[in-house]
Amino acid sequence: MKKILALLSVLALPALAAEPTLYGRYEYIKVPEVGQTFKAKMDTGALTASLSAKDIELFQRDGEQWVRFRLAAEGASNQVFEHKLARISKIKARAEGDDEDEDKGEIDPAKRPVIELKLCLGKQQRTVEVNLVDRSHFNYPLLIGAKALREFDAAVNPARRYTADKPQCD
Repeated sequence: MKKILALLSVLALPALAAEPTLYGRYEYIKVPEVGQTFKAKMDTGALTASLSAKDIELFQRDGEQWVRFRLAAEGASNQVFEHKLARISKIKARAEGDDEDEDKGEIDPAKRPVIELKLCLGKQQRTVEVNLVDRSHFNYPLLIGAKALREFDAAVNPARRYTADKPQCD
């Protein structure tokens, strides 16, 4: 009898797993390290999160790779930020109007510096990889990709917007 109860409890575990938190297509996300809260696009089609930056420079400090940048967002100060580089990512960019299913030939990947930043969504704070790229021509200076969504155990309802409370992390 004990074996049967043990087996039933193991089989019931997936049903007891927590459901992901449901967010809207757009949410407010605080980035404490840069002292700003951004309107962010929650994008399940992007792999990595992206933060709008300009004047991006790689440099060496104590034998390690670092990156220096300024925010490229409406209302951002001209402050220079420096952060240790996590890696360089290669992003395949599609031209506007491209269909994923069509074979357009190989597209040269863009190389972007990636840093680890703490992000606050609602009451949750997570450290996620964020690539730096000038997004000033987009409506949302911060894009949250699939990896970051997994870190927040998030699901996205594209019909909703700003469902989380304003960021409230300590």
